[in-house]
This record gives sequence, C-alpha cells and structure tokens, in this order.
Amino acid sequence: MTTKQVALLRGINVGRNKKVDMAGLRELMTELGYADVSTLLNSGNVILAAGRAKPAAETIELAVAAKYGFEVSVVLRTAKDLQKIIALNPFEQVATDWSRYFVSFLDRPLPAGSLAGLDPAAYEPELLHATKMELYTWLPAGLIDSPLMKALTDRKLGVTATARNWNTVTKLLALVCA
Repeated sequence: MTTKQVALLRGINVGRNKKVDMAGLRELMTELGYADVSTLLNSGNVILAAGRAKPAAETIELAVAAKYGFEVSVVLRTAKDLQKIIALNPFEQVATDWSRYFVSFLDRPLPAGSLAGLDPAAYEPELLHATKMELYTWLPAGLIDSPLMKALTDRKLGVTATARNWNTVTKLLALVCA
C-alpha cells in the first residue's frame, strides 16, 4: 500500500501573485511520478502518493519554478503527522472559530532559542503554542493584520513556515487518509 502525503505550497494564489491553476499543478505532480494526485482549495494543498517517485519538497519546488517561473517553498506532511497535529490541538477549549485557528507547518525543526525574544503575553488575546515542527496560533481577530503572525516571520524563526487554518488541516487529514 502506498502512503499518501500532503505537499503544502507556500504563498501561491494570494492576491495577484504567484498564480497556479490547480489542474495544471495536479498534472505537474503526475508528470513528476506521483500517484493519486488531488488538490484542496486553490491555495497549494496537494495530496499525493509515492507512485514511481518518493515525494520530495525540493523536486516539487524545482518543477513549480520551471513550469510557472517563480519560486515557492514546499512543506511535506504524512497522514501520521497530521493525525498527531490534530490530536495535540492545544487550543481546542479556547478557539471558537476554526477559520481563525492556524497551524504553521515548518520545513525543518524550529531552532532552539528562535522564540526567546517573543513574549506571548504581549500578543493576547492571540495565542501561540510551538512544537518542534509546527506553530499553533489562535487569532480571534483573524490572520490579516495579526501582530503575532507579523512577529513570526521566517527570518525570526529561522525556518520556512506555511500556515493553514484548522478547517483546512482537518480536511487535509480526511483526504490523505481516504
């Protein structure tokens, strides 16, 4: 049995920048040798199985750059990873709107001390919970103009991150387990 994974492409189809059509993206993933390719929404969520090629972020990044003419970062997660992420759910008792509750997926482990200068209390009612490979953020006023999210830049973190709201995370798990 082939294990499915989720490839999360960062920053595509946001405003007028980095436009990627999902049919073309599915076709590209199939050309790379991945099987059972599907997408969720229009924001770079690709579900794929190994097929004749093992999913690799760098391979996908290079292929997207070649086809669309711009660079994107890709973060991969397995079904098991998503199950653990959802099981942890540190803000289950606090978050009242899943569209304002986010998981930022990191491309590699969060470097020690990268959050040392960040005082979570200064951002309340926004909340942050960090794990080795994800950041959970509860943003009751939403993502746009969030002071906490503005403080959690790739430069500050020392890693690449791409965020998805809780609704999307749970849908991805259902698709990757299907």
